[in-house]
Amino acid sequence: MAVVLLLSRENLEHPVVAVALVAAALALTAGWASAWRWRPSFLCSPVAVAGELGLGAALLLFDGWVFGRGHAFSTSQSLGSVWPLVGVLAAGVAFGPWAGAGSGLALGACRVAATLWNGQSVDTAGRALSLVNTAVLYALSGVLAGYLFRLLVRAEREVSAARAREEVARTLHDGVLQTLALVERRAGDEALARLAREQERELREFLFGAGATAGGQGGAAPRPGVEPQDTGVFGRAGLAAFERARGAARGGGDLGTALRGAAARFERAFGGRVDVIVADDVPKLRADVLAAVAGAVGEALTNAGKHGAASRVTVYAEPDDSGGLFCSVKDDGGGYDTAAVPDGVGLSRSVRGRMGEVGGRAEVVSAPGFGTEVRLWVPG
Repeated sequence: MAVVLLLSRENLEHPVVAVALVAAALALTAGWASAWRWRPSFLCSPVAVAGELGLGAALLLFDGWVFGRGHAFSTSQSLGSVWPLVGVLAAGVAFGPWAGAGSGLALGACRVAATLWNGQSVDTAGRALSLVNTAVLYALSGVLAGYLFRLLVRAEREVSAARAREEVARTLHDGVLQTLALVERRAGDEALARLAREQERELREFLFGAGATAGGQGGAAPRPGVEPQDTGVFGRAGLAAFERARGAARGGGDLGTALRGAAARFERAFGGRVDVIVADDVPKLRADVLAAVAGAVGEALTNAGKHGAASRVTVYAEPDDSGGLFCSVKDDGGGYDTAAVPDGVGLSRSVRGRMGEVGGRAEVVSAPGFGTEVRLWVPG
């Protein structure tokens, strides 16, 4: 602004007022720069924003008075240059997009008043369009500043929540989860062992998502509707941070939820243990393909418990080389001779049939005494 003032000094009719306004703008800029270092929050206070808007309005209004007649629509630079825009941006950041828009329109009105004060009339479409463009520019600048600032604040909160969640998750994993696993292995009471296993699964699901089990922490989506009734030592704020972080860090889509649900049904029905491992980069499946995979895995788990007497099953899902999905269900049951024993109704219809309907295929690998593995491939 000082440069504009120097270059336009011959056109000034009230140089003292012009110098006073520019000096006030420079002083306010220096003061706010100092406040940024010592007290940044002050810059978003009503006093600071009002000061910037007030001085910006003064620069626009007096622009039509300190210069000679005809300056309003000339090609020379205005007295305030882009300085008035600072107040509009500050209003948007401090009070939101609507406040930024309102401030921009108010300063646009100041430019209209300065034009009339300069002795100019708005009697042509070009002049009217120039004034409207200025007001729209100010208003949009305030809206964008407020919107983008709120996006940044939201992103910062989500990152902070995720970090807090990871810290608490590591602490619980090293303490509570390990203790529950130890109780499960050493408890002589089957009911106590099952309770410890269920509690470990629920806590691990809450911390790491629905694809996480004692055997692996896949990137599956968390189970919807998990709402702890006891806030415990973390408090409601801590649990709210957990929920935000879980929602922000989802991976694996609905596949992890479906596989985890099938695993839970197996554990309730047969008392065995299922480890669900879902790779972070599994492809997004169509609804019919997802239903087919979930149904086939559920049937494979049922066969493992009902016919194989399996006590431990691993369900693993990852992308295949063609961009589709590969899923394996491997148990430690008795196994059987696939060449001598024909497929039953469950395997032929519920597994192979489901895969065929969505363009996939299934394969069974088994031998007496070595368990059974059901392998599934589906297109992405």
